[in-house]
Amino acid sequence: MKKLYLLCSFLFISSLGADELGEILSDTKESLFDYQYRGNELQSDMLSKSWVNPVTVRYGKDYTTRFRTGTVDTSNFSVYIDQPIFRSGGIYYAIKYSGALRSTNRTDITLRRRQMIGDAVAILFKLKRIRFEQEKMKYQIKNDIIDIQQKRDSFEAGILDSSFLDQAILKKSQDETMLLEMRLNEMELKQRFTVLSNKRPDTLRLPKLKLIDKENYMHENLELKRDSSHALEMDYKEKITWAKYLPTVSLQGQYSNGDLNPLFPNPNLNESYYNYGFTVSMPIDINAFSDIELSKVEKLRAATEVIDKKHMVNEEYDWIRNSLHILDKKINLARKDEKIYGNLYKVTKNLVQAGEKTMLDANVMKNSQQIRKLDQRIYNIDKQIQLLKLYIRVENVL
Repeated sequence: MKKLYLLCSFLFISSLGADELGEILSDTKESLFDYQYRGNELQSDMLSKSWVNPVTVRYGKDYTTRFRTGTVDTSNFSVYIDQPIFRSGGIYYAIKYSGALRSTNRTDITLRRRQMIGDAVAILFKLKRIRFEQEKMKYQIKNDIIDIQQKRDSFEAGILDSSFLDQAILKKSQDETMLLEMRLNEMELKQRFTVLSNKRPDTLRLPKLKLIDKENYMHENLELKRDSSHALEMDYKEKITWAKYLPTVSLQGQYSNGDLNPLFPNPNLNESYYNYGFTVSMPIDINAFSDIELSKVEKLRAATEVIDKKHMVNEEYDWIRNSLHILDKKINLARKDEKIYGNLYKVTKNLVQAGEKTMLDANVMKNSQQIRKLDQRIYNIDKQIQLLKLYIRVENVL
């Protein structure tokens, strides 16, 4: 069973990694995602160091004309720092919080990038599908033309009522209109693709997606990873909120180097000196309890969202797997019909040679056989589109 699981995972990954679809997005789109990744890293780095207070460096020069001896100037240089070194665990959890937030945002960006890639690949599948649909409709129109011809002959012979001929003509007109709509849809799909990619859709090789193992899908699901990381983030945030209302120890230090007043010399003063000390503080805030409770509620909500997401991901996988089974059944039915029409075509051709049927009857069977063959290809593309819904939510693929 383990070997089967590894094989499924390998097939799913290798089938996608071997082609160029991982780079299907335009350079502009990729640049935007790259900037988001870089911005997230920089913001997370800043947040992880936010507990370190800035050092204030100051230099000043004063001039005064207060004294009759002339203008007196003095200068001063100082360095000052007020740095918390203990926040009842708040510093440690602030660093952990920044790491969890970094992971949450990175996973979310990755998910959005994969969804955009999935949209582009889905358009490629739909373009291929609509071409098969157009080919299928052309065979249907051929049958419509034969049907009109047969009903016209029967009408002229007085066998059929004119309403049957009207219905056949209307059916052909509707099918031709539908073919035009398909061509319009094809143009729209190509336009949507150009928004996402600067590549030509006809030159790209479509992947052959395989069903990934459920356990692997659950483990690598980006939405689950994002929500789990967010839950961890809220857990650290609750601890930071707790620490905010507990004692804090800070160190203060100042170095100063300045000119002494030349008109009031004092031998007990140094031009260069240090001030240093420490403070212990603890805020007493009327909203402290509500703030702590709110952070707890947010943590519990995030944890509950993970549980709910696991259920949704599990159900989503089962639904797609069941839909694949239905599509397989449709493919089997179309394959059976193809064989039936193939046999009927052979029988009808024999009847044509015997003079009991016309070649038009044989062509109807041949066209119907081709229609059911195209249906199989269409259903296979539908399977790929369903599998793509799993792919865009899985990490370590492309």
